[in-house]
Amino acid sequence: MSTFDRRALLRGAAAAGIATTTLFLPKWAEAATSGSYAIRFDQAAKQTILGLGFEIQSDSIGSGNNGLPSSYSSVPYDLTDSERTRFYQQMLKIRDDRGFRYCRLALGLYYRGTDSTGKHLRGRWPGQTALLAEMIREAGIEGISAEYWSPAPGWKSNDSFIRGSLKSFAPADLAALGDAMVGDLDYLTSQGVPVSMWGLQNEPNVASDYSSCQYTAEQYRQTFAAVAPKIRAKYPHALIHANSLDGWGGTWGTALKGDPTALSYVDAWTYHRIGTNANEQITGDYTSGALGRPVFNNEFEYLSGAMSDWRCLNTAHSIMNWMTFQNSPTWFWLHALKPTTNSESENYGLGFWRPPSDTDFSHFPDLPAGHWTFNPRNWNAVSGFVKYLPWNSVRYGVDESAVQSDQRIMAWKTPQGKPVFAVTNRSTSTYTFTVDTQANGAFEGHRFGPATHDVSLAPKTGPKLTLTVPPLSIEFWIRQ
Repeated sequence: MSTFDRRALLRGAAAAGIATTTLFLPKWAEAATSGSYAIRFDQAAKQTILGLGFEIQSDSIGSGNNGLPSSYSSVPYDLTDSERTRFYQQMLKIRDDRGFRYCRLALGLYYRGTDSTGKHLRGRWPGQTALLAEMIREAGIEGISAEYWSPAPGWKSNDSFIRGSLKSFAPADLAALGDAMVGDLDYLTSQGVPVSMWGLQNEPNVASDYSSCQYTAEQYRQTFAAVAPKIRAKYPHALIHANSLDGWGGTWGTALKGDPTALSYVDAWTYHRIGTNANEQITGDYTSGALGRPVFNNEFEYLSGAMSDWRCLNTAHSIMNWMTFQNSPTWFWLHALKPTTNSESENYGLGFWRPPSDTDFSHFPDLPAGHWTFNPRNWNAVSGFVKYLPWNSVRYGVDESAVQSDQRIMAWKTPQGKPVFAVTNRSTSTYTFTVDTQANGAFEGHRFGPATHDVSLAPKTGPKLTLTVPPLSIEFWIRQ
């Protein structure tokens, strides 16, 4: 589907939600060296996986997320023409047709220019919006997930993107805010930036040194109830999600659930389980209070600590476990590229770019200004799913001899009906998967890992495959 089919997703999610809340998990296994698995292509499909998302740093932020520099620095703006093309093709698109489906655009943060009234968002410099449109068009992205980190300063109690709340929660003022937010989307779409999703506020509890806006639970409910109907009326195919923090389970989600009218505009619940151990998606409850709506993680990165090989595999497990145990239709990594100048970049980026202002070649000595390179531990964790899990693939269940926390499996069929499955080994020992694929013919394998990218493996013939997976490895097996 070329645009987001909100109603079809909700119909499928209602059935999936019932199945998930009654999910019986086999007992946890002790650390093992092998296991048996049967892919249930003979049973009903679980959910449609729409495709993955990423966030784009289309404006500057201080190193360590400290402040909003006045200088312009962003992707794709900073890249040379040839590096932009390579970025679109090699990272965002990957395949010949399309790769990532959604681009998360942080309104009021990475898109924070304003008009003369200070109440409408615009590009902060000439060409910023046009290059976002070019990126979406050339990379084959469906559209943006437009989400506010802060409304334009004219609406804020402190007239600033940073900290503060809204000036007024009076009904007339919230109605005017809703009109302005629709106007922000109208401007973006008029400039070639289509909208696939919309969110009122990233992490409404946060007061940070970069763009933010705080809402109490009641303020969030009031504002959502005033603005969401206006978004729905103008952009009926856009998925409206809440609340980019703790979904239906926190105080903001609870407030929405207590207002049937506001709740009717919630298409999905979004969570931030940032850098957490992906085991929590196996045992955690993200669906029992979702009221039939899908749940998904729309921000994943590692906030602190050193990157590690284990984190590479944990990221892959996060993708698989959200989809396998929570029936999620999508999953978002925080940033495509991060600048060489910022301390958080290794934990946040699928790659790095060198801004023209960075003349310190003691780090990334071989990366010229205006060029970019991959960040292998993050890129290799995500890219196989972008490449081998096409848009609108359909997931099927897998019977496991025991649910292993460090070895995972997920199976799907592409829109053309081709069987595919992924297996992972997050441990430091080899692990053997014996997989009944219920599919005859040859399977082609591709391996990823912290320092391994898409290595072709010798074909194996189904229906039963024996796969000995090395430590810290991700493998995709596609029937030919």
